[in-house]
Amino acid sequence: MSTAPRAVVVVTGDEVLRGRVADQNGSYLSAWCDANGIAVVMVTIVGDEREVIARTVREHLAAGVDLVVTTGGLGVTHDDLTMAAVSEATGIALAEHDPALRLVRAASATAPHHRSIPAHIREATERKQAMLPRGAVMLAPIGTAPGCIVPIGEQRVVVLPGPPYELERMWADATTAPVLAELIARAGGPARRVLRLHAVVESQLVAALDQMPKGTRDGARLGICAKAGEVELTLADIAEGGAQRLGDAIERAFPGATFTRTGEAIEQVVGAMLADRGQRVAVAESCTGGLLGSRLTSVAGASAWFVGGVIVYNNALKRDVLGVSDEILTTDGAVSLASAKAMACGARALTDADWGVSITGIAGPGGGTPEKPVGTVCIGCAGPDTVAVEAHHFRGDRALIRERASVYAMHLLRRALGDAAV
Repeated sequence: MSTAPRAVVVVTGDEVLRGRVADQNGSYLSAWCDANGIAVVMVTIVGDEREVIARTVREHLAAGVDLVVTTGGLGVTHDDLTMAAVSEATGIALAEHDPALRLVRAASATAPHHRSIPAHIREATERKQAMLPRGAVMLAPIGTAPGCIVPIGEQRVVVLPGPPYELERMWADATTAPVLAELIARAGGPARRVLRLHAVVESQLVAALDQMPKGTRDGARLGICAKAGEVELTLADIAEGGAQRLGDAIERAFPGATFTRTGEAIEQVVGAMLADRGQRVAVAESCTGGLLGSRLTSVAGASAWFVGGVIVYNNALKRDVLGVSDEILTTDGAVSLASAKAMACGARALTDADWGVSITGIAGPGGGTPEKPVGTVCIGCAGPDTVAVEAHHFRGDRALIRERASVYAMHLLRRALGDAAV
């Protein structure tokens, strides 16, 4: 098999290096490259030091990687040094790029407080952002700063901005530019599968893999990523058809656990199922405090199938808004299967949705009892012809318990909708 092009992502910025801002760009670019057959061999974070950025880019080019992508450091301040560092690393001098300057000026003119900045400062900052390595292919600014693609023989350096929204849009432009599209075409796209399984843990996978014939295991490269209540498996061919064979064997070992073969998140899966059926869902949340609704509405087009929901932390609201009876609250308790069932039915009735999904639990760190320790969560799902409830005991801190609860609630809805993988 042909060798995939190799890439390195260099994330720049003191704020990222020191943990004040979480890196999103490295994971975004890595996922994109992986999905398109480019092997990311390293994501590295460096501070706002020109010499360090230049040395990092230079070393990776010298090591023979096909693609180096930098993120951040294209602004107007003294610590925005990435373009100068790339110039130093490649030995290609910076020059004022006339089309870039026109675009920078146009973008700057629409920025807030534009006219309050002295003219000589505006001129200097606009010219700084329009300096690109000679021969670079400009990438039009999404904000005010252009990026660029620098060809160096068969290698490419792509210089992108730091804000994730700007980076993602500029990267989309970069990947269609002929100077980079040729490298991407050479990757040929991966012969790979991305399986997501629910309620399967890594140790179970290890045991299943150990029992498979060696030829099945060795035909594919397998990546395993454990998530809250799920496990994601990325399979890529080593031998032709290896990913398909290993993926099929894993699915046979865990019948019914696979809910997607193309990597979608569970909220995307249930959203598509609801949209296909022309049905809508509403939620009732206690311990998750809106997390379930937030995840569902993160899916573009969710307004077609998500009605809304209620956060009922207080027992009086559970009773007065959702109709959970005093008897249930007193006898069974707010965290109980009976309460979860009543909450799901109440959400459905309140909103006239086809489906109601509920979560009630004890996320901690306090509030547990011997009978109902921290991590006890009850989930309900009410639909046109069915009501299902589940009780779980999740381990972890407050954040993890809440995340697991939202994931299991969506899977309960998925199974109620038909338990069909996509």
